Amino acid sequence: MNQFTAQDSAEILMAQPRGFCAGVDRAINIVNEALIRFGAPIYVRHEIVHNAYVVNELREKGAVFVDELHEVPKGGIVVFSAHGVSQEVRQDAQERGLQVYDATCPLVTKVHLEVIKMCKEGYTVLMIGHAGHPEVEGTMGQVKEGVHLIEKVADVAALPFTEVEKIAFVTQTTLSVDETKEIVGALTKKFPKIVQPRKQDICYATQNRQDAVKFMAPQVEVVIVVG
Repeated sequence: MNQFTAQDSAEILMAQPRGFCAGVDRAINIVNEALIRFGAPIYVRHEIVHNAYVVNELREKGAVFVDELHEVPKGGIVVFSAHGVSQEVRQDAQERGLQVYDATCPLVTKVHLEVIKMCKEGYTVLMIGHAGHPEVEGTMGQVKEGVHLIEKVADVAALPFTEVEKIAFVTQTTLSVDETKEIVGALTKKFPKIVQPRKQDICYATQNRQDAVKFMAPQVEVVIVVG
């Protein structure tokens, strides 16, 4: 790789698309608007976005990031992050008299509604995602039972259900299509009649940004990811 000096010039290519998705932009704006309207402190359940610069900037303005609602004073103002929350968390906020501003990504909300609908119709719902991720906890917490987590292909083989049962799957929105492809293939092979998410309910933001990097990478000597 060439070593550049201060006298050298380099062509810089910018990936398209890049930056935050619409859901994250919306969530950041909600926190900023709450700070302007009510002043500090504004409590935010979980980091509004996985970006240290943004989180620190909001913290300097008066945002207080907490892991659980018991860290928020009764009657306080709390913002739910773009990842969404479970029904239990919503109930807890109501019981504590918190003033809630919901920054849940609209696409995550779509997944929540789909899970509730499918479970009411008697489906077993499989969620492709990572254990412990706030979005996964929020989605699986929309119903008391009936949602099972799938993290890897081996989990599919271990499922005790038969192909005659009513089964559907949803995915963590922050996973790209590439990341879930192998698991989806295993699911459709084991359960040919499995109900899949509608195309318009799938978030392509992660995939589009990964595709942009793949397209650009052969044209450059080094790729720098800021974030």
